Amino acid sequence: MIGRRQILGTLGGFAVLALTPRPLFAAAPALTEALVATDLIYLTPIRADGTESRCQAEFWFASDGTDIYVVTAAAAWRARAVADGLDRARIWVGDLGVWTRTDGRYRNLPQVEASAAFVTDSGEHARVLKLFGSKYPLGWVLWGPRFRRGLANGSRVMLRYQPVASGWIR
Repeated sequence: MIGRRQILGTLGGFAVLALTPRPLFAAAPALTEALVATDLIYLTPIRADGTESRCQAEFWFASDGTDIYVVTAAAAWRARAVADGLDRARIWVGDLGVWTRTDGRYRNLPQVEASAAFVTDSGEHARVLKLFGSKYPLGWVLWGPRFRRGLANGSRVMLRYQPVASGWIR
């Protein structure tokens, strides 16, 4: 027998589904699949006024669901941007090679805005570095030790980019 609580719970669930913006449903699986399918992302910080920084580049990355991780030199513009409070970034997902040779075509790739933060926990570093090793097995022979040493001695940092709730921009 169906009780009043079951009916109200079911109706409440439908109400939540109906009121939740569609990008939350569509973006997460599509973004996760896109991140698995590509070897590169393109990234630029977003300034306080909402405009893109002039600093842009393509990156190796690791992902865990929709979280995107980048390891970079501690003095690099992307690390300095986050340290200076520019904790928003635009990320284009796909692989067109070196960004300066794309004639801006990377801007036609699916993109997402994300919030950025430093990852400082060594356990998290180890977990994410394993993800890098799985994603780039050949390149990891050379770059894995460099990333590990750099994170250990502070010459490199790990950044986590988490997509904002709106999901895909296009």
